[in-house]
Amino acid sequence: MTSKVQTVLGDIDPSALGRTLTHEHLSMNFEHFYRKPPATLKEYFHDKPNLMNIGYIRQYPYSSKYNLKLDDDDAYEAVLSDVAAYKKFGGGAIVENTTQGLDRDVKFYEEVSETTGVHVIAGTGHYIEDLQHDNYLHHSTEEMYKDMLDELTVGCADAPNIKAGFMGEIASVWPIRDFERRVIRAAGELQPQVGCGVSFHPHRHPDAPFEIIRLYLEAGGAADKAVMSHLDRTLLEDDTLLKFAEQGTYCQFDLFGVEVSYYQLNVATDMMSDAQRINKIKLLIEEDFIDRILMSHDIHTKHRLINFGGHGYAHILNNVLPKMKSKGISQSMIDTITIKNPADWLSISS
Repeated sequence: MTSKVQTVLGDIDPSALGRTLTHEHLSMNFEHFYRKPPATLKEYFHDKPNLMNIGYIRQYPYSSKYNLKLDDDDAYEAVLSDVAAYKKFGGGAIVENTTQGLDRDVKFYEEVSETTGVHVIAGTGHYIEDLQHDNYLHHSTEEMYKDMLDELTVGCADAPNIKAGFMGEIASVWPIRDFERRVIRAAGELQPQVGCGVSFHPHRHPDAPFEIIRLYLEAGGAADKAVMSHLDRTLLEDDTLLKFAEQGTYCQFDLFGVEVSYYQLNVATDMMSDAQRINKIKLLIEEDFIDRILMSHDIHTKHRLINFGGHGYAHILNNVLPKMKSKGISQSMIDTITIKNPADWLSISS
């Protein structure tokens, strides 16, 4: 048996990945999630990000329609530059989590990888029901299974010469809708057949990650090939996080760089700081879950890119890892989380 990772430029050995971000976006459209700005601040959201408004956009990123388009020419230029900086600072690979419903652009991922030398792994599957085209809404579990199987083994629908390397991000709301349940079950049925990794996007209700994994496991999926994303805005209590870690999936903290006073997508959530995210990771390490931890930024808006005054894809490398060391997390532990765990998750045996 040999193992491989399916990148947009072809198969590579898992050891070639290097330091890996496991939940990012290089091209997508998030306009569906637009929110009106506070009435007192609305004048600052008419223009593109600039020195006079970037502070407001950082706090209310979903109130700028321009900011939500990570798929126009300005975004493409900024992403290429940003991924090149990620490579410069030691980055090796990026897992691109855009699925059907978010305007995936696999050919652009190929361009990014060819231009920067960073390995890019494309996902397959579906985002939430609300963003699906009508031709997908009534697909059966079997049809979804077949669609994802084809993209993993033959080629992507929008780029036939490029194979997806994992399933995800597969997303759901709360309560989980029938369409979303069918996708989750299809992923659970397909995973052991292909042996690939799966990444799930849960709703912000703390019961959501548990229900998703229950459906996935009952369908036959392997826990140790599943990632639960966005736990740093979903499972905020230590005991709940540890209970979930016992499920055996990867626990992903993928909002590094997001520090806002008022979280527009769920006002009731007190968004963690990066320091608090590190403390959650340290807790999991202390409880012997180090082989179940992944880290990323989930960049999906312009304002988080360097060209627009943001932290960029190298934020974890440049700013977070040094802080982790200051909190007693060793280099070998960091390497496990950022190199070994992603490689293990993405590996497909053949």
